Amino acid sequence: MKIMLLLILLSLLLAAGFLLVYLWAARQGQFDDDYTPSVRILFDDKTPEQEENRTTVTAKNNEELT
Repeated sequence: MKIMLLLILLSLLLAAGFLLVYLWAARQGQFDDDYTPSVRILFDDKTPEQEENRTTVTAKNNEELT
């Protein structure tokens, strides 16, 4: 019976710890991003070809500057 009391107390301490961490995170603004999730699907992912073209254009611009 003593082990049951110990397990209950440990579980309550663990739950209180998780609650404190959650409250700390909420106060620090970890859950404040309301805008990005709703529009994230509208942004196109960059394809490797776009990245390669951008790198090529940047290299050409750097050569013109020197």
